[in-house]
Amino acid sequence: MTWDELTNIRPRTSAFFASVALTAVTGCGVTSAEGSDDVTYAGISTSSDAADAVVKVSSGIHDLIEVEGKPSDGSPGVQGCAGKDREKYFKIFHAWSFYPASAADLDVAMENLKEGLPKQGWKIVQYGPDTSANRNVVLIADNDGRRAGVHIAQMKKRNPPKLSLTVVAGCYQVPDGQEVEHF
Repeated sequence: MTWDELTNIRPRTSAFFASVALTAVTGCGVTSAEGSDDVTYAGISTSSDAADAVVKVSSGIHDLIEVEGKPSDGSPGVQGCAGKDREKYFKIFHAWSFYPASAADLDVAMENLKEGLPKQGWKIVQYGPDTSANRNVVLIADNDGRRAGVHIAQMKKRNPPKLSLTVVAGCYQVPDGQEVEHF
């Protein structure tokens, strides 16, 4: 599946995956190493329009990878905002993976992201190995202009090796008279 085909998939995901994805990517900006529930207000939008915007953010991040490979077919999902009415407020997340043509390209891809994201308005808030046994390199960044955050983990010891990415938008409010579409 191509990236263009991926961006046209109707959003869907499980509640379990939503909670796993958002655990690492919420905080005082949109992402945080500390894991706070204080998420940036992203504006007024329908769930579908917000999901489309998050997929465009993911596509821009994909473009920064700049190595040959294939993205997974992950689709955006909806999760409630902590302490807010889940019929009126929501966050969008988009979890996906990137599989490089060569495992050696993982380091190049991660370096391209580390250098490219700040040039696109992203602020890197964490970069380095995590505390897992595999010592996966993790990059966490916020983009205040897009009211989004990204958590990227380089997973060299997976078969196949990959980058695991989760993009999360801040907390949206649906337009008056509408409810959140949960997918």
